[in-house]
Amino acid sequence: MLFDPFYWFVIGIGLLLGLLASARVKAATAHYSQIATRSGFTGAQVARAILQANGIRDVQVESVPGKLTDHYDPSSKTLRLSEIVYGERSITAVGIAAHEVGHAIQHAQGYIPLRFRSAWVPVANIGTNIGIYVIMAAAFMGGVSGSPLMTWLGLGLFATSTLFTLVTLPVEFDASRRAMLTLEHSAVLTAEELPGARTVLNAAALTYVAGFISSLLVLLYWASRLGLFGRSNDE
Repeated sequence: MLFDPFYWFVIGIGLLLGLLASARVKAATAHYSQIATRSGFTGAQVARAILQANGIRDVQVESVPGKLTDHYDPSSKTLRLSEIVYGERSITAVGIAAHEVGHAIQHAQGYIPLRFRSAWVPVANIGTNIGIYVIMAAAFMGGVSGSPLMTWLGLGLFATSTLFTLVTLPVEFDASRRAMLTLEHSAVLTAEELPGARTVLNAAALTYVAGFISSLLVLLYWASRLGLFGRSNDE
């Protein structure tokens, strides 16, 4: 593996996609964090208003340190907004806050992809931590021709993390869709400000797309390396 140029090529593609997506998110959030909304609402105020409008009264909104650390915790029903979102009155703050509330709405409505992703977290963690070692053992044994059981077990374990990144896509896209619908039908943002919020959310979505593509490429690499698409590289 360490001496396989194609392996590093695959890893390089994943890293490049991640870096490009991250750079776009940083550029978009930095730009629109400098533009204050005409309504003057903070991210926290917007979050609480959307929650109340959707009849959700058991979700707490709190500030957490860090940058882009915003998330919704379904286990404690807590919406955690980073400091630059919680108390700021920018287009970035409003867009991100509305997106995270989208997850709270998903939770309240029993959105199936979110429920599956939440239940799949421990499975994906096990697959991520153990799968690569099983795959390497399978490669040492000759791949699918030498140890088919070990090969399929390793790929299956690794695939749990790939499936997690796949299921994350509709969850995040739907949260952004809900956010934009809410913002479009409220007075929080003007018609001129809405494209800015959409740009921020679309940029953030690219990080999840990059994560899925990267994980899928690595999975396909190992499937090829272990001989699922023909002779393994070790034969």
